[in-house]
Amino acid sequence: MTAPRAASPRRALAAALLGFFIITLDALVVSVALPAIGDTFDAGMTGLQWVMDGYTLPFAALLLLAGTLSDRLGARRAFGAGLIVFIASSAACAFAPSLGVLVAARVAQGAGAALMTPASLSLIGEAYPDPVAKARAIGLWAVGGAVASTSGPLVGGAMTAISWRLIFLVNLPVGAVALWLLAGIPRSRRREVAYDVPGQILAVVALTALTYGLIEAGADGLGRADVIAALAVAGVGAAAFFALQAKSAHPMVPLRLFRSRAAATTVAIGFTFMVGFYGMVFLMSLLLQERRGMSPFAAGLAFLPVTGFSLVMPIVAARMAERFGAWVPIALGQLAMATGLLALAAVADTAPVPLLVALMVPVGFGAGTAMPSATSLLLNTVPHERSGTASGVLNTSRQVGGATAIAAFGGLVAALGYDGGTRLSLGLAGGLLALTMLATLRLRRAG
Repeated sequence: MTAPRAASPRRALAAALLGFFIITLDALVVSVALPAIGDTFDAGMTGLQWVMDGYTLPFAALLLLAGTLSDRLGARRAFGAGLIVFIASSAACAFAPSLGVLVAARVAQGAGAALMTPASLSLIGEAYPDPVAKARAIGLWAVGGAVASTSGPLVGGAMTAISWRLIFLVNLPVGAVALWLLAGIPRSRRREVAYDVPGQILAVVALTALTYGLIEAGADGLGRADVIAALAVAGVGAAAFFALQAKSAHPMVPLRLFRSRAAATTVAIGFTFMVGFYGMVFLMSLLLQERRGMSPFAAGLAFLPVTGFSLVMPIVAARMAERFGAWVPIALGQLAMATGLLALAAVADTAPVPLLVALMVPVGFGAGTAMPSATSLLLNTVPHERSGTASGVLNTSRQVGGATAIAAFGGLVAALGYDGGTRLSLGLAGGLLALTMLATLRLRRAG
């Protein structure tokens, strides 16, 4: 096979960064727009949950398969295919005439995002063969995603002040630029790698059933027959998935990875981190607008301090890890997140808005401190040849955490009301982060 000509590094990096930016932005940019979407389609909490999880669910379920597709198709082709799907589905979201069409388009968006994510990293790896240059390029890629994630509520609030449809339309020109950049990048190598088709089917079934069961339980209670059936299918599907992974010659999730305490703990942190951060943004976006009467733009501005700390703290955390070990910023970040979430849970229904904003700051501080250090620890712990698989498992764990948070917390709000549901949800998120923080303290030798 003829090797491809050398890629244009800056062009490849720009395409990968732009693509990763918009798919990360779309995970949270919708949160502040949910009340406006609900008004447009006369949708209740269940419908709004599906607007969020319609994106996150296929993103989580298809992410590991997408890595295999990227290898088989070549990173350039896989990224381009995912980007086209993402752009087309963004247009469908923007012009959706009904809630059902919007949710279906969000599902397509999530599938496109899943295909783009591992391919974007592969594009960078091909364009920067030098390890030092590659590390710097991946750092820029990660910063782009962090900026998109933390600025999502602010951007969503500003656009929703005009029309919530703009949050999807903005993807079209950005995606077009990314496609133009991609056209100037050489074709990528293809590799023959095996598909784990049964594993993929079980993953989709288990995650879809879990999400459906949690969302519908909030609307009609746990006693409904289809809710019980969905949760049972989720449990059986998950058990069958892990049993299959233990026996498969080409598993999507190599269980050997979890023999390392550091790897297992960081994957768990990825889950609880997204439950806490994603869940807080979802809940507070609704609370500030539905219970405090704030406009979408004002609600977005309330997240500005969270955004600032989330962007600044990774730099501080890296220096802290070099001096004291990676476990220190990981534990400190989770402690800050848990403290902020538990404090919010205690006063969410009565505190004035300035106090709520102040209590969200520790969550942003902790998010920027813990997760980058946890990612670095994972990649430094596993063998080099398993770094791609480990990254895929971590990212999948994060997306599953986000999908579960929206399904479970939205269900609690639907069942208990905004005040009671928000208090319990934030308390659960803080408790989970406290548990993984305690597990982190056992990583002092690894960090």
